[in-house]
Amino acid sequence: MNEIKTQFTTREGVYKLLTHSEYSRPNRVPFNSQGSNPVKVSFVNVNDQSGNGDRICFNVGRELYFYIYKGVRKAADLSKPIDKRIYKGTQPTCHDFNHLTATAESVSLLVGFSAGQVQLIDPIKKETSKLFNEERLIDKSRVTCVKWVPGSESLFLVSHASGNMYLYNVEHTCGTTAPHYQLLKQGENYSVHTCKSKSTRNPLLKWTVGEGALNEFAFSPDGKFLACVSQDGFLRVFNFDAVELHGTMKSYFGGLLCVCWSPDGKYIVAGGEDDLVTVWSFLDCRVIARGHGHKSWVSVVAFDHYTTSVEESDPMEFSGSDEDFQDQMIHFGRDRANSTQSRLSKRNSTDSRPVSVTYRFGSVGQDTQLCLWDLTEDILFPHLPLSRTRTHTNVMNATSPPAGATIITNTSNNTTNGSNSGANTPGINSLSTTLPRSNSLPHSAGTTTANSTNKTGSGGGGIGSGIMDSAIATGVSKFATLSLHDRKERHHEKDHKRNHSMGHISSKSSDKLNLLTKTKTDPAKTLGTLLCPRMEDVPLLEPLICKKIAHERLTVLIFLEDCLVTACQEGFICTWARPGKVVSSF
Repeated sequence: MNEIKTQFTTREGVYKLLTHSEYSRPNRVPFNSQGSNPVKVSFVNVNDQSGNGDRICFNVGRELYFYIYKGVRKAADLSKPIDKRIYKGTQPTCHDFNHLTATAESVSLLVGFSAGQVQLIDPIKKETSKLFNEERLIDKSRVTCVKWVPGSESLFLVSHASGNMYLYNVEHTCGTTAPHYQLLKQGENYSVHTCKSKSTRNPLLKWTVGEGALNEFAFSPDGKFLACVSQDGFLRVFNFDAVELHGTMKSYFGGLLCVCWSPDGKYIVAGGEDDLVTVWSFLDCRVIARGHGHKSWVSVVAFDHYTTSVEESDPMEFSGSDEDFQDQMIHFGRDRANSTQSRLSKRNSTDSRPVSVTYRFGSVGQDTQLCLWDLTEDILFPHLPLSRTRTHTNVMNATSPPAGATIITNTSNNTTNGSNSGANTPGINSLSTTLPRSNSLPHSAGTTTANSTNKTGSGGGGIGSGIMDSAIATGVSKFATLSLHDRKERHHEKDHKRNHSMGHISSKSSDKLNLLTKTKTDPAKTLGTLLCPRMEDVPLLEPLICKKIAHERLTVLIFLEDCLVTACQEGFICTWARPGKVVSSF
């Protein structure tokens, strides 16, 4: 069980670890990672004439490295970094290349630091052009995420452990005094201020989002929206230019640590301290699925743009069992269009032939495991006929199985740190038959503590099998004799209550509603609302693969065209060749 995997197989074929393509510090000695910041990796293509334009940047402890990345083509030569920097008194925490301005002669690399500063460097020219927040007058806390604003050569966004985010312009100075702010916009648990000064200076904007650290943010593919995940357990999605809140979601418990967008911007996946990956629909503003495979905190989630599959199919050609139909639908790569975007756009076209779409995403965690997941049509469009259901999901869908049906739950991936108090939560055993689709999102009044009462143990504790088994067992006994129509009638009132906006229920509301919302100090008050549906109210995905691939916690997952890249806290950056992408001479 504890053996480190060097290859794994999916429906596309075999992914293989290329041991000669491992990047690390030149001495290849495992880094003692106690107390240090996570190892992070950034890529850029400089479009040089040799056809080998990929460059890699990674931080290990106090050190920052910049190499030519040879990927699946050639072995890594660690003796010749293009640039290497060692910092004193502070450590690099994150970095990002400007892909717009990158050339073979010059690249713009932003580096965030543990003491709050942000540095702009050119590792090709070996220049340090600017240092932002140098005197720490803007923010004294650790930089958690830094990214160039999409489509801009000069604007970048920085988030901090303080819960603040700042918009900078590389052309402006930070001033010699602490900035004075003026309120621009305020909303539920967020505010945005402009910098008040006679001459334009950084920061241009200050965002205060949620409570506790703002752990990561990600721009939508079109650059118009911004998804933020915070230590208070909330995903918040903003219209970036309009500075308006689009929607929110709450983790099952604990903080959210990572976030990413689907290639077409329709779905957001977040992961964190509840050991789950949660899929959220941007259009419907609701949770559409959760994935359970990790045994500890999820540190990175990422969509695989190259394996997201779009297939044309003729439904009249199908004959055979549901299993055959599933097999037919899950072959990847039949329709290889020029880009993921163009293939996904076909999904929405009005062609006479139906098109099936499958999104692939991955996650890595502190449990040293890599999980791959498929998001399929029956999860995305649950109104399709049941006979067309085709995905590897648990039996945690809203509709209960028939009496006498054999129920198989995947308990092998669950943690073994005791039973879950969630099994005793009032109402946890009532399976809802329908989850209302609604674009108006209920927001909880006040603030919530970071950890729900459903958290099991400390650290990376997960969801025990108890809550799953009890929910399924109760669902079978309770609903086996009911027709679907009866179930809908019985739960109509409950669904109606779930749609109430928590933020607008006053203290003078009826006793029933007061019971529903409980008190402002109750950390579990969002459970069972659209903000945070109960486990049995949304489909539970099982991973396609879940493999232990490192000795230390994993901190990086990046999907490239011919490989995927992972990294662990020991400072080793690994390249996994996609099926058929290993160069024979390698």
